[in-house]
Amino acid sequence: MRTDDEPPAARGPRRRRLVWAATGVVAAQAALVSAGPALPSPPDGFGLRPATPTAALARLVAGNRRWRTYHEHHPDRSAAVRRTLVGSQHPFAVVLGCIDSRVPPELVFDQGLGDLLTVRSAGEVLDEAVLGSIAYGVLELDVPLVVVLGHQGCGAVAAAVRAAETRTPLPAHVVYLAEQIRPVIDFGLHGQARVDAAVTANVRRVRASLSREPDLAPRIAAGRLAVVGAQYELTSQRVHRVD
Repeated sequence: MRTDDEPPAARGPRRRRLVWAATGVVAAQAALVSAGPALPSPPDGFGLRPATPTAALARLVAGNRRWRTYHEHHPDRSAAVRRTLVGSQHPFAVVLGCIDSRVPPELVFDQGLGDLLTVRSAGEVLDEAVLGSIAYGVLELDVPLVVVLGHQGCGAVAAAVRAAETRTPLPAHVVYLAEQIRPVIDFGLHGQARVDAAVTANVRRVRASLSREPDLAPRIAAGRLAVVGAQYELTSQRVHRVD
């Protein structure tokens, strides 16, 4: 990924910098494409926080399997859990996803209160607020896993593609989103194939941009932190990894 493709908001010395790497959890990432029957309902697992990237990813994989097979557990919503969370929180993953109303991370991964930090922007576009939110989860709450979650039929990506194709003006603040997405558009493709490819390429680009951030390299080297690119398919409700 070229450095000059990095979103402007992800450059400069004015913020705490992050480091991500997609290495060290290859086996766990492969589980995102594994098939299997719905899992039996376990007891409330609140408090059994995954401590490693692999364990955190495995919990998300299992949750998405439950979601797409209509065997949701709806975990961590009891009165006891709510009382416990008044004093502190210990989420096990940060999910950077799109604002699309059809892709709420807590639902598609079948998680509950206190389980996930969710950061959402149209097209998973990075800016200082998004980066600061991710930093808070990793640096302050010791979250071991970040998932960059794109999705099928992303309207923000489609709008960026249309604007690039037709040069049609966009509303003022939407222009910013389109400018961040435009570098991933493959003009060698056409129609829906161009949009679909841009969705996937955008996930890769955001993940790569995060992976260039230097401050958390020791966590990654020690196996305490990983970043994963993934995509949610609206048609199947399946989450699969993006290499």
